[in-house]
Amino acid sequence: MALIVYGANLSPFVRKVRVALAEKGLAYSLEPVSPFQPPPDFAEISPLKRIPAFRDTDLPEPNNHLADSSVICDYLEHKYPTPPLYPRDPYARARALWFEEYADSQIASNMVRPLFFERVVKKLLKMQTDESVCEAALRDHMPAIGDYLEKQIGDREYLVGDAFSIADIAIATMFVNVHHAGEPIDSARWPKLAAYVARLHARASFKAAIDEETPFVRQLRAA
Repeated sequence: MALIVYGANLSPFVRKVRVALAEKGLAYSLEPVSPFQPPPDFAEISPLKRIPAFRDTDLPEPNNHLADSSVICDYLEHKYPTPPLYPRDPYARARALWFEEYADSQIASNMVRPLFFERVVKKLLKMQTDESVCEAALRDHMPAIGDYLEKQIGDREYLVGDAFSIADIAIATMFVNVHHAGEPIDSARWPKLAAYVARLHARASFKAAIDEETPFVRQLRAA
């Protein structure tokens, strides 16, 4: 078995796939690919030239590659169903997929992209940070996101049912990038959300990724 993930470890979408692989105990290799300068042939495995892309070399060429984190995670679930990361109950599974979509669209677009791009990616690209973009995201979008997730979490340990799922992976990976951008969750305003994210980030699968990424992010932001 040889599973290959193509992308950058700081991407929340790449991390989503890596956490899923870690939770399932699957060995894989990470092939670095910059979303800003992908190799010329990258479109062959990722037609939109986005990360992550994925290859399962147990399958014959040319039909052994996939793109998009949600597609990849779904493939892993069907090929390696234990432990499950998607609920078996139809409604619970649909709810988990909803939270994955909410993370991948609403949180990624309105919080991760402005905060992480301005404060981390622009440092990497040697560009000037525009703090007004960050302020707008925190003012216009974080309150609705925080209020919604605080209510949805309630007194639950996990977002859907009584087990860790793709819903938790998708939400928590976005908040890694928010944290990397220097914005911890306001635990006074959203105590349940803050505690929930802290619990998930302490899981071995997330902690390994965060520990790998943090020194580089700190060095970059201090530059």
